Amino acid sequence: MSDLSTLIEVSGAVAAAGGLGYAKVHAPRVYWSLVGLPVARVRFASSYRSTMDVCGLTVQPSRLRAFMVRTVARRPDVQPVPPKVRRVRGSLTGMRVTLRLPAGLEPADVAAASERLRHAWGVHSVNVVETKPGFVELRMTGYDVLRRVRMPRRVPSGPMVVPVAVREDGSVFVRDYRKVPHALTLGANQSGKSMYQRNLIKGLARLPVALVGIDCKRGVEQNGYAPRLSALATTPDDAATLVDVLIREMESRFDLLSEHGVSDLWGLPGKVRPVPLVVLVDEVSELFLIASKKDEERRERLVTGLIRLAQMSRAIGIYLEVCGQRFGSELGKGATMLRAQLTGRVVHRVNDKQTAEMGLGDIAPDAVSAVTLIAPDRPGVAVAGDSSGGWSRIRTPETSPEDAVAVCRQYAHLTPDIPALAPFRPALPDPAQAPAPADASPQVKPFPVTE
Repeated sequence: MSDLSTLIEVSGAVAAAGGLGYAKVHAPRVYWSLVGLPVARVRFASSYRSTMDVCGLTVQPSRLRAFMVRTVARRPDVQPVPPKVRRVRGSLTGMRVTLRLPAGLEPADVAAASERLRHAWGVHSVNVVETKPGFVELRMTGYDVLRRVRMPRRVPSGPMVVPVAVREDGSVFVRDYRKVPHALTLGANQSGKSMYQRNLIKGLARLPVALVGIDCKRGVEQNGYAPRLSALATTPDDAATLVDVLIREMESRFDLLSEHGVSDLWGLPGKVRPVPLVVLVDEVSELFLIASKKDEERRERLVTGLIRLAQMSRAIGIYLEVCGQRFGSELGKGATMLRAQLTGRVVHRVNDKQTAEMGLGDIAPDAVSAVTLIAPDRPGVAVAGDSSGGWSRIRTPETSPEDAVAVCRQYAHLTPDIPALAPFRPALPDPAQAPAPADASPQVKPFPVTE
């Protein structure tokens, strides 16, 4: 009987160890919640003071504190003071610690030591975020959340907020058009740039907005989104005409703001407020390149219109989402001026360092090296930066073209009717005239031939 109980105990231990090993690879959230988080909290609590001291994140105590230690506590040696731990919270992806910085330390000091803190506490990454003056938050991740991306159940929401990807600290990366009206997305072939666009369109399709597509590759990328598009241009000539229409729409909306004495679309009463409009440019270089001298006039008109939209359209609810493989001064006059108006930057894997510098060098120089380190076998991984100089790694969840097309069809009833864009409204295929699938069974079943 004792041998049987021993066998059961050993088998249970082996099964538990095997289950934890399986969970560590295939269910990292479960493994982190059961094993990783308790171990990390114990390691953090037991080694916090010594780790901060070794990493140079302590300061000498004030004279009052030193006097109290010597006189009240009767200790001749006064220890350096580390940041005070205000709060420790665990999550499904990591752990967050709020620190109160003592006089003499700044958030940059903690950020510079983040790599040493990561190794000391045995976590995957440590990101430092300043929450308010004198306070920082250490956002630790217990595993690589970008390896298998899963969007959290609770995501930020708002009138013009679209959850797009997951950051490396486990939080959600969103496109908030009211805060960042225009954005530029760069990336080489097979880098995940199209997947990023699909996730963006899926989110925008659910919102009460008008979507305008400019896809000069004959619409191969955006034709499937036709049920949700208010306008679509598939050639440079059509794009130039469409941009002229958008300029006139912008001017009419400015007249509306002037009539009501407000300076922003969202200040208008709901009954007269025009619907927000998002312009999706698939490959921006196709709008700049010309094949002959006669195309120069069209190019100048198109580029000038885009620059005007980027400079003034935020107030009247027209937003630009520009994508491309490369976007530099070699495209011609106006390229760098347009790029300077695109505040949000998302750069996927690129073919050369110069392209990364085009996207992030003017707003977050430290992020350029991070772009060059993106592995080719990780499509969807990108570096997102903003004008404040901050940046973070993100990755979009895998989305097939069929999923994005299905969402556009599901929310086709939200497509607003804008008279100015009616001539550019893409024609929808008639379901009754759709060809039968190739594997459809014939109406008359054949009979076997017998002798």
